[in-house]
Amino acid sequence: MVANPRAGQPAQSEDLVDLPHLVTSYYSIEPDPEDVAQQVVFGTSGHRGSALSGAFNEAHILAITQAIVEHRAAQGTTGPLFIGRDTHGLSEPAWVSALEVLAANDVVAMIDSADRYTPTPAVSYAILSYNRERADGLADGIVVTPSHNPPYDGGFKYNPPNGGPAESDATDAIAKRANEILRDGLSAVKRVSLARALRTTWRHDYLDAYVDDLPSVVDIDAIRATGVRIGADPMGGASVDYWGVIAERHGLDLTVVNPLVDATWRFMTLDHDGKIRMDCSSPDAMASLIANRDHYQIATGNDADSDRHGIVTPDAGLLNPNHYLAVAIDYLYTHRPSWPEGIAVGKTAVSSSIIDRVVAGIGRKLVEVPVGFKWFVDGLISGTIGFGGEESAGASFLRRDGSVWTTDKDGIIAALLAAEILAVTGATPSQRYAELTANYGAPTYARIDAPANREQKARLAHLSADQVSATELAGEQITAKLTTAPGNDAPLGGLKVTTANAWFAARPSGTEDVYKIYAESFRGAQHLAEVQHAAQEVVDKVIG
Repeated sequence: MVANPRAGQPAQSEDLVDLPHLVTSYYSIEPDPEDVAQQVVFGTSGHRGSALSGAFNEAHILAITQAIVEHRAAQGTTGPLFIGRDTHGLSEPAWVSALEVLAANDVVAMIDSADRYTPTPAVSYAILSYNRERADGLADGIVVTPSHNPPYDGGFKYNPPNGGPAESDATDAIAKRANEILRDGLSAVKRVSLARALRTTWRHDYLDAYVDDLPSVVDIDAIRATGVRIGADPMGGASVDYWGVIAERHGLDLTVVNPLVDATWRFMTLDHDGKIRMDCSSPDAMASLIANRDHYQIATGNDADSDRHGIVTPDAGLLNPNHYLAVAIDYLYTHRPSWPEGIAVGKTAVSSSIIDRVVAGIGRKLVEVPVGFKWFVDGLISGTIGFGGEESAGASFLRRDGSVWTTDKDGIIAALLAAEILAVTGATPSQRYAELTANYGAPTYARIDAPANREQKARLAHLSADQVSATELAGEQITAKLTTAPGNDAPLGGLKVTTANAWFAARPSGTEDVYKIYAESFRGAQHLAEVQHAAQEVVDKVIG
């Protein structure tokens, strides 16, 4: 992947989205329900797209919300619906559209009491708090966010009463029904005016409830007592109000690095491809915070809906997300005495194998699942998984007493945990990672793309392991060929091949004519390159 020559440099006027045109497009462009690119499609984090291309418009949101209303009724979900939005330019228009449909269908929407932005973890926390010890009348939620996507995108995701991302059965049903509604010209949509809708909403203080309870999941006392100097960058996202209140309410030496909210994100540095993207795991998007890392002992970033984390230390800059997951797991499972002995660790199949080695080293069980945080929800609720993490810098973990905190990714607690690690151990997360590599080896990890048309991607998504005839990978004997996850036997939607010191996983892209190759080697960069080359040969042979 060749980086754009302006990657890591400040955005210029020509990089900015035209917000009035974007919002006008939301209302004026009518999607073609027969065009695959303009239909409702739920990925691992909901429906996403741009109003400019007819992929995220008012008709989509009206149809999706009506479909959610019908789905929750069929599931017997009769409580209120917690709804939050992030700072993207399309989020408020979509939030308004959703409220108008919810009210017309007599669904009580729980909106932010301050009419401000709501992080994804705060919505998950609110759903779980409301449903705790209830047998019926359960609540669910919607978060209006495209996560770290560029400013011209919108996103809309549904969280059922378990508080986490909806499972495929639910999202498939919702998307199917939404597309039927689109094809029928929205005739099934019930809708009232915003003024009338707001008269039926309830106000909920998402911020205070979440912030006040943080000491139950992170050792705030240790952070405060040692005076860890923290710089928290909301990256123009939904955590913007939260970090200042966290600092004040808990007496932390914490500076909100950039409190500005601007839906063009003009203050960002460009990502690897020259786009504005709020990816807190990207060195290019995080360039400004990395440049000022010496001002803080721990610096953190969150994406637009605060479900992802980026950790920056003075000694190493931005940690690779996989490296921080390994550090967090090693620390949590050795510093949470109230967690049950048999509690497992959850990771996605494309996360680093150093996690496997760390988990084995601390004597815990590893649960490896397909890509998507939804696979960790049941384990977090039941307390059988203490930590669930994915390679794209998303994670959540249990409270200090071993009970559930959130069942969706929580970038805020992941960021605070970095400060706790420093406070308790005296070492930064990057220093802790160096200790882990001294014990377990140092992996080299990368993701690349390879070309594939729609038919080839479909074949890859439905492979069986016995179709792969290769016995060696980059000079090593293949130890496993997987098309289902070893942790829950769920389909990977692709292929994973492992050896003693390396692995690769190939998955089709949902939006582009490529498949993604995730690969890792414990034998260095040259061997990783050999693994990537061999991986493409293996995959191309079986998909034709």
